[in-house]
Amino acid sequence: MTESPEQRLHVVLRRRLRTAPARLRSALPRPPQWWPLPAAVLLGAVSGLSYGLLASPQYEATSYAMAVAEEETNPSSALGFAQSYGRLVTSDATLTYAQGAAGEPVRALRSQVRSETSPDSPMIAVTGTSADADKAADIANAVIEAVIVSSGHVSKDTGVKLIKFSHAMTPDQPVSPSAPLGAAVGAAAGGLLGGLVLLVRPRRAGWSVSAQVPGPATAGEQTTTASTASTTDERELVR
Repeated sequence: MTESPEQRLHVVLRRRLRTAPARLRSALPRPPQWWPLPAAVLLGAVSGLSYGLLASPQYEATSYAMAVAEEETNPSSALGFAQSYGRLVTSDATLTYAQGAAGEPVRALRSQVRSETSPDSPMIAVTGTSADADKAADIANAVIEAVIVSSGHVSKDTGVKLIKFSHAMTPDQPVSPSAPLGAAVGAAAGGLLGGLVLLVRPRRAGWSVSAQVPGPATAGEQTTTASTASTTDERELVR
């Protein structure tokens, strides 16, 4: 039974549709082995640039307080109390006392305040962070005042009190990264990730290196090799 022209055309079209993806893949140029590296660098640069352009700038202001020992107290104890008061900067009691002057609730102050102490000097640094420069200075000054007041309540028992060393000033420059810096950092991070991808990805089959091992010699080759060796030994004996 012969097929009609419509049936033959249907079979031909179905075969072409089945083999079209393979022909398309063979027609397209194959990307190089190192393509993840530039792709990751470009993606990281675009992400860093977008963050630098869209993120709101952040400002930081820092105020300082110093622990001072009373007359009858060992001066070395001021250093230990400075470390203790530095840990109390971000406590709920201190932030609750400072929220009125800072103009921020306690929940917001937990992420806007950080403290630093030095192991060599009885100094406490309180840093306030905000999208507004004046607000950052207000937060730092309010929290340092709260710590000083708290230390004054127990200074008769501890023999150590805190005094304000430096007032926080309104910053004039944000600390958040700019758009060029964000793009550079993103490109560097993308390059690092792209390099790691190249290291862990499996290599192509064409990149494998195979060593050629000579096969076993035939009987004729072995006889020829033995005769050559014996002739060489005889020549050496004649000499």
